[in-house]
Amino acid sequence: MNSIDELKNKIQAAYNNWEKNVYTKSVNKAPEREKEFTTASFTKIEPLYYPQKGNDNYIEDIGFPGEFPYTRGIQPTMYRGKLWTMRQYAGFSNAKESNNRYRYLLANGTSGLSVAFDLPTQIGYDSDDPLAYGEVGKVGVAIDTLADMEILFDQIPLDKISTSMTINASASVLLAMYIVVAEKQGVSKDKISGTIQNDILKEYIARGTYIYPPKPSLRLITNIFEYCAKEVPKWNTISISGYHIREAGSTAAQEVGFTLANGITYVDAAIKAGLDVDNFAGQLSFFFNSHNDLLEEVAKFRAARRLWAKIMKDRFQAKKTRSMMLRFHSQTAGSTLTAQQVDNNIVRVTVQTLAAVLGGTQSLHTNSKDEALALPTENSVRTALRTQQVIAYESGVTNTIDPLAGSWYIESMTDQIEKEASEYINKIDSLGGMIAAIEAGYVQTEIQNASYKFEKEVERGDRIIVGRNKFQVKEDEQPELLRIDFKVQEEQIKFLHKVRSERNNPEVEQKLDELKAAAKGENNLMPYIIAAVRSYASVGEICNTMRAIYGEYKETVVI
Repeated sequence: MNSIDELKNKIQAAYNNWEKNVYTKSVNKAPEREKEFTTASFTKIEPLYYPQKGNDNYIEDIGFPGEFPYTRGIQPTMYRGKLWTMRQYAGFSNAKESNNRYRYLLANGTSGLSVAFDLPTQIGYDSDDPLAYGEVGKVGVAIDTLADMEILFDQIPLDKISTSMTINASASVLLAMYIVVAEKQGVSKDKISGTIQNDILKEYIARGTYIYPPKPSLRLITNIFEYCAKEVPKWNTISISGYHIREAGSTAAQEVGFTLANGITYVDAAIKAGLDVDNFAGQLSFFFNSHNDLLEEVAKFRAARRLWAKIMKDRFQAKKTRSMMLRFHSQTAGSTLTAQQVDNNIVRVTVQTLAAVLGGTQSLHTNSKDEALALPTENSVRTALRTQQVIAYESGVTNTIDPLAGSWYIESMTDQIEKEASEYINKIDSLGGMIAAIEAGYVQTEIQNASYKFEKEVERGDRIIVGRNKFQVKEDEQPELLRIDFKVQEEQIKFLHKVRSERNNPEVEQKLDELKAAAKGENNLMPYIIAAVRSYASVGEICNTMRAIYGEYKETVVI
C-alpha cells in the first residue's frame, strides 16, 4: 500500500469514527432541519465533505487556469486580467425604442449588447402576417427588414461593441442583416464581433421557436460555421444553450448533459459537411442558466468546462487549445423570479450573479426584479446592471482565480455533475444521437419529470420559495410596469409597407429566386441570404422561400 492509499484510509477511518460517535449522536439528540438535504437538482448533500482520494488526481481533474481540462477557467488570469462582459439582454417595441434602451445601457456601463427579438421575428414571420397579430414588439424588438436593423444600431459603432443576438430558426437572416448594417457603417465583416444563439436543437427540446425540420436546420447552422470561419472570424457562430433547458425544469446535470449532447450533434454535423474541427470549434460558445443553488451552480460550470474539454480532445481529436475551451455566457434564472414581493428578486439575482462569477462566466445578463410580471422598466434594468457592477468592483471575489477550488464540497459536486452528465450523453448516444432522442421524446420526458418533482416539493412546502409558499404578505400596490401599446404593431406594419413600396421589388424577387435555387442545391446559403437582405427582402419573405423547400417541423408530443 502506497502512502496515498494509507492517507486515504486514515482519513476515511477518522471520518467513520466522527460520523458514528459525534455526528450521529448529535442528530439523535437534536434532529436536523430536514430529513435529507438536497440541491435544487435533488442531489443529496452530505453533512460533511473531506478529502476522499489522494492528491495524484489534481493535475488531471483540476489543473490550472488556462490549461486543459479548464476546470479552473479558460483564461490564465480570469477576472484579475479582465472582467466578464456585462451584456444586458434587451429589446422591445420597435427598433427606435430598443435603440434608445441600448444607448441608455451603454451609457450606464454595459460592455456588450444582447438583442431580444419578438416572436414573429424569431419564427420567421413579418409583422403584417396574420400569425403575428398581437405579438409584434411584445417580448422583443420587431425586425422585418434591413431598414429596421439600421435603426436598431443607429449611432452604435459595430467595430467597438460586441452584440449577442438571441435568435435561432431565423439566425442566418439576422446575422446577414447585422453584417450588412456593419458594411453600411464602413465596418468590414472581419472586424465585427458577437454571437448568434443559432441553437435549434434546444428549440425542439424546450422552447418551441423552430421553423424547419432538423436536417435543413443543421444545414443552415453548418453553412454559418463555414461562412464565418472564412469571412467573420471574430464571430461566435453558435451559443449552445442550456439556459432554456434549465428554465423548462431540468436538473443541473441534465442541463450540462443535454447541452453538451447538442454540442456534439453540431460538431458531428459540421465534420460530416467536410469542415475540419479546429477550423470552426473555436467559434462555438455556450449559454448556461445561473440558478439559485449557489454552490451547485459553481460546480456545474466547472464540470461543464472539464467535460467539454475531454469531449473535444478525446471524441473529436481537436488539436487547438481554443477548440477545447468551453466559453460561456450566463443569465440569471428567470424561472426563479416571483410575482410576489418583487424586491426579493433582487436578492435572488445577486446570489445567481455570484454563482456565475464564481463559476467563471465570460459574459453575464442579470434579470430585472419585475420580469415575472412584464418587460423590465428602465429603473429595474439599471438595478440589475448595478448588481453586476457591485459584485465586480466591491465584493472582492474577482481578486483571485477560482476561489472555491479545493472546497471538498465543490470538488465532490463537480465530480458528481460531470458523472451524471456523462451518463446522459452515453444514454443519448445509445439512442442514436440527440435528434433520435428528441424524436423519441426521451429528453423532453426527463426534463418534465424533474420539473414535476420540483413543483410537487414546492406545493407540499418541502421546498420554500420566499414570498410564494412561505413568508407571504398582503400586497396592495402594483409596481410600475412597462406596457407595449398596440399602436406599436400598427406603426411597424406601416413602416414595413413603406419599405416594400420604396425598394426595388424586381431585384428582391430575383434574389429570392436565387436563394430558392440554392436551397435546392448544395451551395452555402449565407451569400444568397446576405444578397436578399441587401435588397431589403424581409425576414418573412426569406424564411418563406426556404419554407417552400424544407417544410416545417412538427413537434413530438410527450405526455
